[in-house]
Order: sequence, then C-alpha cells, then structure tokens
Amino acid sequence: MKIDLNADMGESFGMYQMGNDEEFMKYISSANVACGFHAGDPTVMRKTVSLAKEYDVQVGAHPGLPDLQGFGRREMNLSPEEIYSDVVYQVGALKAFVEAAKMRLHHVKPHGSLYGMVHRREEIAKAFCQAVRDIDPDLYLYLMKKGVAGEVADGMGLRVVYELYADLGYDANGGLVITRVHEAHDPQQVAARVVKMVKDGKVGSVDGAEISIEGSSVCVHADTPGALEIVSTVRAALEDAGYSITSPGS
Repeated sequence: MKIDLNADMGESFGMYQMGNDEEFMKYISSANVACGFHAGDPTVMRKTVSLAKEYDVQVGAHPGLPDLQGFGRREMNLSPEEIYSDVVYQVGALKAFVEAAKMRLHHVKPHGSLYGMVHRREEIAKAFCQAVRDIDPDLYLYLMKKGVAGEVADGMGLRVVYELYADLGYDANGGLVITRVHEAHDPQQVAARVVKMVKDGKVGSVDGAEISIEGSSVCVHADTPGALEIVSTVRAALEDAGYSITSPGS
C-alpha cells in the first residue's frame, strides 16, 4: 500500500518564475528537476535540489529537448546520437548538483515532447535508455506503461517505474492527451480519479471508455491551474484510502 507522488520542479529561469516549488515539495515524494534545456538554469537547479533535501524528497533529472521558448513541448527532429548526448549533458549537470548537496540522484524522467518520442520511437528510446545506463545503471527510469520505452528499458536491465497522470487525459488506447497548456480541473474529481487508477487499475478516457492502466507513481503537474490544491487533495485522498506516500526504493 505504497504510492509515489512525483512532480516536475525547478522550471523557473532567470527572472521568470514558474510554480511554487517550496509549497509543492511538502506534498510529493519525488521531484523531477529541469536541467536547463526546456526550463531551469544552474541557480534554479541548485536551489531546487536544496529544497528537495530540506523536505526529504528524492531528486530525479528531467531532461528535455533544447527548446526554452516552447518549454520542450515542440517536437524536434534530433538524431539518436544527439538525444544521447543531450541526455548525458543534462543528467550529468543535475547529478553534480545532487552530489554537491551530499545526496544521490534517484531517477530520470524525460520531459514533454521527448517523453512522447521515447515512447513512440524505438531508436530514440534506445538512445535515451543507453544514456541513463551509462550514467548510472541503478537509476530508476520513470515512464508510461504504454509505448516502446518500457520494453527497451527492461531489456537494458534498467529499473522502470511506471507512472499514472493525475491531471492529463488518456485516449481510448491508453495514450496521453498532451496540450501546450494544462487545463484547469476540479481537485476532488482529480483525486477520485487517481484513487481509482491506483486501486482498480482503471481510468475513464476522453472518449468515454474505461481503460486499464498500470503504475506505481502518480504525476501531478505544478503548472496546472490550482496545482497546489490538486496535489494536496490527491495526497489526502490516497492517504485516506490507506496508501503511504513514498518514493521507489524507500
């Protein structure tokens, strides 16, 4: 009866502020920290790692495509070799900040359009997973069950954590419905949906069908309208259902 709550953190850049990381850290068990390509910068990365240490939250790297203006949500035609290099560069940078804080990097989770690419394209999944394995084969890799990435990661001996999404829709095939800007949701409805996913392995799709789903970590986005109320309500609902909120390996 354990479940992980993860969220994307450290997405501010210079003078531009995104989300409320310190408040959000109080409710999650794993943080996916932007590494400077789609969001974040060295100072933000260091501060986010420090916050995670303060609140006893595991730190993961959240590498994305080199697209600050599009927040990593625009697909780019990169080769597998470029994907490999970009992932090593970003994860390596965050790993240095984590180790400087006397912590250990916990996981890696691809961001935005890169997340979609690794699930759809086997050659991209192989490049991404190879980068993670070359950095540290003991890292957890956060992925969605749907798609090719999980099978590729399993084949490379990586430790895969399948995740569920609290505030994104699913299509009838179990794929995520990605929008450039996250839509507002009723916190109580989101919480009830999450509990159903975790307990029953079922979720209602945007097409009106009920589909099977699998995961041991729930992602709640910090840039969704009303995100703090959503994450606090989701956590309370999971705890009321008998689940303890803890990161993989804890």
